[in-house]
Amino acid sequence: MIQLSDRVTNLSTSATLAMAAKARELKAEGKDIIGLSLGEPDFNTPDFIKDAAILAIEQDYNSYTPVDGYVELKNAIIKKFKRDNNLDYTLPQVVVSTGAKQALFNIASVLLNKGDEVILPCPYWVSYSDIVKLNEGVPVEVKTSIDNDFKMTAEQLEAAITPKTKMIWYSSPCNPSGSVYSKEELRALADVLQKHPNIYVVSDEIYEHINFVGGHYSMAQFEDMYDRTITVNGVSKAFAMTGWRIGYIGAPSVIARACNKIQGQVTSGANCIAQRAVITALESDPSRVQYMVDEFKERRKLILNLLNDIDGFKTNEPEGAFYVFPNISAYFGRTINGKTINNASDMAIFLLEEALVATVTGEAFGNPDCIRISYAASQKDIIEAVRRIKTALS
Repeated sequence: MIQLSDRVTNLSTSATLAMAAKARELKAEGKDIIGLSLGEPDFNTPDFIKDAAILAIEQDYNSYTPVDGYVELKNAIIKKFKRDNNLDYTLPQVVVSTGAKQALFNIASVLLNKGDEVILPCPYWVSYSDIVKLNEGVPVEVKTSIDNDFKMTAEQLEAAITPKTKMIWYSSPCNPSGSVYSKEELRALADVLQKHPNIYVVSDEIYEHINFVGGHYSMAQFEDMYDRTITVNGVSKAFAMTGWRIGYIGAPSVIARACNKIQGQVTSGANCIAQRAVITALESDPSRVQYMVDEFKERRKLILNLLNDIDGFKTNEPEGAFYVFPNISAYFGRTINGKTINNASDMAIFLLEEALVATVTGEAFGNPDCIRISYAASQKDIIEAVRRIKTALS
């Protein structure tokens, strides 16, 4: 009998990927599944970026890349940070990774020791908690509610801090809630952290450009937080480049060097062709991908109007990303078509089997009262999916 490690045995399977796999299985059986589970833009990568990749192939970029990324790409990242975020980073402070997920894992690996606590405002991205656990840290969940747009307050942060607190991780715009922290809200959190100088902040800004309220703010923009913040970003969402697998960080140079060191023993440098294409993506004006943001905004309006017609769905208006995170706890305890819905996981399975619509349970994001619905799908699919949901629940 094969004995797997305790590490992998105790590891949760990614709920988003598991639901996507289940949906693919049902599709293979001939079921007409509408997938609203994956956080993946349904647009093609823009042609000007694809052209840059083709040119890189023609120019014979095929060798191992530097562990922390091509210098030309790092310079493009530095310019992007300055242009979009008013952040000043230097080459030793930037590390390119195989997606933002690897960047997050690197950060946890180089900063966490056994028993260190990491504060996670709920809901949080599905992998945060397990990345922390894999690196022997302890996730500390801070509950938020739909009534506060799923944002952690300064008072909640203060109450969650203990002598073991090492980091706080958050995303803005948030996956799964779409919430965006304002400059004033981030400042309030920073004021709390000023009393605790040994706590680091991971600011996940992968959805930065998919922002419907105008104005994106980074924790590192505050001078008194710059040396304690690791800014994580990438090109998957804004440029529809999920499969290209390029993420990056801007961080204090000591942390960046440590991430470079550990990455050198795990994957080494990221894909050479993808890196060359990302140089072109980041050097372009964000207005070149505004058409995607505009369409997501239209879809947000559409799906909110449709969901608000379903009794028992409580929604707020997300300010960014491409998700809605409705509270569906009004259905808990109900039996529909012989199936009892006791929690968000039951609801997600019910909708997949009865409505043929794939969503994701909020339990995976630290909130068992909600489900995540991605509207990175065509308006036609959104209309049909919500119609099916409403019919199945009636």
